[in-house]
Amino acid sequence: MKQSVMPPPDLSRRRGVLGFGDINTGENRPMPKLIARVAAVLAAMLSGCLAARADSITVTHYGSAFYGAPYAVAMAKGFFKQHGVDITGILTSAGGGTSVRNILASDLPFGEVATSAAIAAINHGEPLKILFGGVDTIDDIVWIAKKGSPLHSFQDIRGKRVGFTSPGSATNMIILMALKNQNLTTSDVHLVAAGDIGANLSAVLNGAIDTGMTGEPVWSENADKLQIVFRSCDVVPCNMMQSVGVTTDAYLATPEGKKTLAAITAGRREGVQFIYAHPDDAADIVAKAYSGDPGLYRRVFANFVKIHYWTEGTIDVDGLRIMGQQKGPVDWPKLIDAEFLPKQTN
Repeated sequence: MKQSVMPPPDLSRRRGVLGFGDINTGENRPMPKLIARVAAVLAAMLSGCLAARADSITVTHYGSAFYGAPYAVAMAKGFFKQHGVDITGILTSAGGGTSVRNILASDLPFGEVATSAAIAAINHGEPLKILFGGVDTIDDIVWIAKKGSPLHSFQDIRGKRVGFTSPGSATNMIILMALKNQNLTTSDVHLVAAGDIGANLSAVLNGAIDTGMTGEPVWSENADKLQIVFRSCDVVPCNMMQSVGVTTDAYLATPEGKKTLAAITAGRREGVQFIYAHPDDAADIVAKAYSGDPGLYRRVFANFVKIHYWTEGTIDVDGLRIMGQQKGPVDWPKLIDAEFLPKQTN
């Protein structure tokens, strides 16, 4: 196991503990038991300092969508620790620019966010780089309505309240592209940034919107109350890069940053590999992390394995171009640092 990211403690600040002499006389008397005790304390302190520092990272919609599944697996299986980083917490958000802002404000500025949000931030001058691809299909995203609704197709949404997660999110881009592809405009519908996946579901069920986005596992958990209005892949290209791993330019430029990012990337990649090799076991791990139904998660994971939902980090530049709405020549080095991509894609 790789170790060490923090220096040994400054022992000079602990003279009150380490001064073995008699405080009253100044005599330096041998005190074997005390010395043994202090040595044990020091060993514990040094061991803690040599261990990988505990950190949190940002993953969009963690706990309500499966972008975060490889991270949950990597934490549970110890993959991050094996590479020298101790990821113990996942910060989540409703997607879009919120995830990017979380990364910029974090002590460990790394996260997996919506591709559209990452590219928009970079193009607006935020000091970010894309490190790898996360999910490169939108086959899982559907728009739903309450069961019995008159909405059954994309054309039925004209004049209706249509929910997505947040501005700049993948679902925001999908609905905008779908409107264009289907010869509709934003004036033909009432677009509503309804919040995260759970918020979209609640808004649909309580009538605040007519149709909203959803995905797994929320769709399968509530299928008896819902009906599909349209699937993303029915109205836009399916091979879109939904999410990407990103960091800040400043963190990427430091030796500690490079080492930590390499460890996170490697741990996530092993998480993806474990999912494809052991989908049922992976589903059980994620169900525990998400407080979900293991049986349902196993069914979802079986389907996601078939559609190859997660990538090991490869980037489909066509999917990236589409989701990021990049037109004309693209300055790829401005967007991507290829150092952390799987070797065959460099």
